[in-house]
Amino acid sequence: MQRLYDFLRRHPTWVDTSWAVVLFGLSAVSVVNLNGAPRHHGTLAAGVAVSVVLCVVVALRRRYPEPMLLVACATGLAQLVLDVETTVADFAMLVIAYTVAAIGARWASRLALCVSLVAATLAQIRWPAERSSFIGEIAIAVFQTVPFALAWVLGDSMRTRRAYFAQLEERAARLEKEREAQAKVAVAAERARIARELHDVVAHNVSVMVVQADGAAYVLDAAPDQAKKALETISSTGRQALAEMRRLLGVLRTGEHQEGGEYVPQPDVEQIDDLIEQCRSSGLPVDFKVEGTPRPLPSGVELTAYRIVQEALTNTRKHGGPNTGASVRLVYFDDGLGLLVEDDGKGAPHELYEEGGADGQGHGLIGMRERVGMVGGTLDAGPRPGGGFRISALLPLKPAH
Repeated sequence: MQRLYDFLRRHPTWVDTSWAVVLFGLSAVSVVNLNGAPRHHGTLAAGVAVSVVLCVVVALRRRYPEPMLLVACATGLAQLVLDVETTVADFAMLVIAYTVAAIGARWASRLALCVSLVAATLAQIRWPAERSSFIGEIAIAVFQTVPFALAWVLGDSMRTRRAYFAQLEERAARLEKEREAQAKVAVAAERARIARELHDVVAHNVSVMVVQADGAAYVLDAAPDQAKKALETISSTGRQALAEMRRLLGVLRTGEHQEGGEYVPQPDVEQIDDLIEQCRSSGLPVDFKVEGTPRPLPSGVELTAYRIVQEALTNTRKHGGPNTGASVRLVYFDDGLGLLVEDDGKGAPHELYEEGGADGQGHGLIGMRERVGMVGGTLDAGPRPGGGFRISALLPLKPAH
């Protein structure tokens, strides 16, 4: 049955043609008596011709709805002129009114409605019922108009229903495209975030390890204790870098069980102390001060503050030169957190930070600006008067709208 139903849906004209053949057979019985005498007014040839044309209208109604409506209207007028009384074939008028209201053009639908409202009245005037009063004629005309009006209303309802479902399908397709676009944007943003995190982890920790390794190699023979301390710093820094990289890579391994059960937490403001001590142990003197009353901050603000200090001190170590000192100020305001990182080294040109630092990548200040922008803050970076480099940032507690 399902195959038959699918076949009928794929070949609607065949279905309509079958119904047209049945309608023609029934109309032939109504046009001609069993003895061959005409049953209605008008000639037999005119009645047969009208029936044939109306059956053709039924057969081609879905393929050519508007032309078939015009043919049906012309045939109805011909019936009135030739005095061919209504037959079973006039059922085609109901069918074409429904079809045009459902799938035809708007002008054709309006024309079908007008014709449907006057067809029964014209037929009743042309062929009045015998022994019927004026009120009876009106009642018959109204009664015969109702099926035409219902056919048109049903067709128009089907049009509205199809348009509604088409709109739903279009909306679903649009939402699917928007969801895919949002997913791509989210993936790109996550990749950018992970890239920034990896840059901060690698740039800072590897820089510390390189400095300590160079120092250990320099004092290995003269001061073994200092070399041992440098190697211990390298070891602890490497473990920290590995822990942070495991956390970052764990984001990409959704659904997999990670050893240890939990990821390392995101760095926060309290860990800036450890970061400063790590820099001091690597040979970079850092003056660290906190102003205001420390209090819990949003995790995004704390991570941004930590990464800014980390990147700034990494740049100082890379570009500051020998005998460079740095200072870090952390200021708690009522509505935000202020950061000021300065150094007195020889520094590097501002363009070098922006377009390709010592490692040729140039992601330092760019990453800082992206981080600050994500929390709705502001960042100012540039050379200090008299030498050195300054980075200042203001991170609001509430993101900008």
